[in-house]
Amino acid sequence: MEIDHDKIDEAVLALLWLTLHDGYRAWKGFDWATMNRLYEKGLICDPVNKTKSVVLTDEGLQKAEELFNALFTRQP
Repeated sequence: MEIDHDKIDEAVLALLWLTLHDGYRAWKGFDWATMNRLYEKGLICDPVNKTKSVVLTDEGLQKAEELFNALFTRQP
């Protein structure tokens, strides 16, 4: 079985939306390899620093919200 890293990246990005605070920051308690891939895709700023949160880019914010709604919400 082969791991689909793109699907993992999408799920983590959606979960970053769940922990969003200060408008564009999210807690970065996820796997470093995944966070690095999100950074390389331009969806978050460089996660390698001493802060406990990461900054989502404008594109990352938009995509995170879309993915959160697609993956984790129900229609009434």
